[in-house]
This record gives sequence, structure tokens and C-alpha cells, in this order.
Amino acid sequence: MSFTHLHVHTEYSLLDGAARIKRVVKRAKELGMDSLAITDHGVMFGVVDFYKECQKQGIHPVIGCEVYTTPGSRFSKTQEADRHQNHLVLLAENQTGYNNLMKLVSLGYTEGYYYKPRIDKELMRKYSEGLICLSACLAGIVQQKLLHGDYEGAKREALEHLGIFGEGNYFLELQDQGMQEEAKIRPLMMRLHNETGIPFVATNDVHYVTRDDADAHDVLLCIQTGSKLDDEDRMRYPNGQFYLKSEEEMREIFDAVPEALDNTYEIAHRCHVGFEFGKLHLPEFPVPCGKTHSGYLRELCEKGLKELYGIDLNENNDPENHKNDNRTP
Repeated sequence: MSFTHLHVHTEYSLLDGAARIKRVVKRAKELGMDSLAITDHGVMFGVVDFYKECQKQGIHPVIGCEVYTTPGSRFSKTQEADRHQNHLVLLAENQTGYNNLMKLVSLGYTEGYYYKPRIDKELMRKYSEGLICLSACLAGIVQQKLLHGDYEGAKREALEHLGIFGEGNYFLELQDQGMQEEAKIRPLMMRLHNETGIPFVATNDVHYVTRDDADAHDVLLCIQTGSKLDDEDRMRYPNGQFYLKSEEEMREIFDAVPEALDNTYEIAHRCHVGFEFGKLHLPEFPVPCGKTHSGYLRELCEKGLKELYGIDLNENNDPENHKNDNRTP
């Protein structure tokens, strides 16, 4: 086998992914695959469970995330310009990449959240080391520009992402779930590949484990969107093609670009992230020169009390009670 699924949504893609971790890892094993990725939407909550299950079943785990991106600033949050997001798949090649991916996902929530946890190119440039980037599904910015007839804009975006992540670390993602939009942009993706030299990678946008799970996944989407199954104008994943396909199925679909499937295996086996369990990994918080950790913590707490509640512990109190800044608050 020389193919790896690098675009996989587990149940941790809330109300969108229906591929339970134990079952999807087991299915990859049944299909003869030796590796598998996790790329949930905007979160990494399932990473540890996924890693443990892969270790248990003898599958090489690839740790990643399909992040939400904004073309502008993550701090911009206006209805018209910033409500809609694009997607980007990021895979951790090593521990540095894993740490950077955690940072990006966290900052997407703490700084960029607007409908979804978003990151921008400023953050990508700062935390790109150790990451492999795929251009994602039809919601990727390159694909969106191609869909809307802006080939030159798509090319600029692709080259900019190549510059951010580096040669050999950015791939144009090909998908074919039988959708008209995918067929429409395929010749343009080929042109983009030929003109830029950016390599292809073939993925299936896995949201459930087998074809038989398509109906259950459709119910899940209805719960997410507050819709009914017979609503005509609702979110759908058409054609029942968003499952963990075999390598044979994938090679039949992408028979014209076999290198796009070979690249998945090479990428998967470039990615080596390990976890150490049974040991505390506490963060190190630097404190200003001349202060102790406990004293600085007390100082911040007193400052917060004053700012939030107007309480000044240093007023109308015995100064003897506060002369030792190093005691634990």
C-alpha cells in the first residue's frame, strides 16, 4: 500500500464528522493502510485519543487540523467582510510543527474567533515551521478563486502559501467526490500545477467511515443546521462519497495523476509526532526581574481585583499584612 488518507474528520468535528476514532482507525487497518491522519475542523480535541488508538492498532498517526482562515486580519470582525472563512489543512511534521499547530488553533479562538476560530497569514508566517500545508477542499481559498473565475488570484494565493510554508511543504489538494464544482476547477488546478510546479496531493474529504454511513451523517448535518431531511435548500454532502475509500478506489478516481496519491504516503511518513504520557508538562511562566512566581501572581491578582471590582487590598488595611510580596495568595 502506498496511499494515506490525509483529510479525515472524526466525531470531534462537532455535528459535521461522523467517523468515530476507533472505527475509522480500524477501517484503515482493514483496508491494509499503515498510516492515517486526523484533520478536524478548527480543533485538536481528538488528537490524543486518535494517537493512542493508532498506537494500539499499529497505524502510524499523522496529527493535523483543517483550520479556518481569513484573507484579511484575524482581528477584523465585520459582518460583510469577515463572516465567511476559507479552509486550509495543516499537518505537523515534527514536534516543533505540533507546537506551532497548537498555537495556531489556540490563537484562532482567542484572537480570531468570529463565527469560527480563524487564523490569518500573519500567524501562518510566524508559526509555519514544522508544518506541511494542503490547499484543502472546495472551501480552500485557491479553489474558491478558481470557482469564481479568478485564476490569477488563485495563482497568487498558491504562490504566497508556498512562500509561507516553504518548498516541499505546500501541496495543491485534489478531491473528487463527484461534485460539479470539483470537475469545473480540475483543469485549472492542472494548469496551476504546471505553471508553478507546486505538487499535487489527492485526498477524500472523509466525514464518515463507510458508504453505508452517509444517511446517518445526513441526519447529523440536519441537527447542525436545524433543518429537516426533506428540506430542499439545506446543507448536504451529496453522492455518498465522503467515506474512507480504499487505495484501489482512490487510484481509479485519480488514475491520471498517480503521483498525487504517492505523495500522500510520502507526506505521512515525513510526519513524526510523539506524546509522552504519565508525566506532567507544566508551562513555564517568566516573571519580571527581581520578582518571585508567587509574589508576581499575587500582584496580578490584586491588580485584577482593583480593575474589575474596585477593590484595593492595600487601602484601609494593616500594611503588615502585605509587606511580604512572596507569600502565596
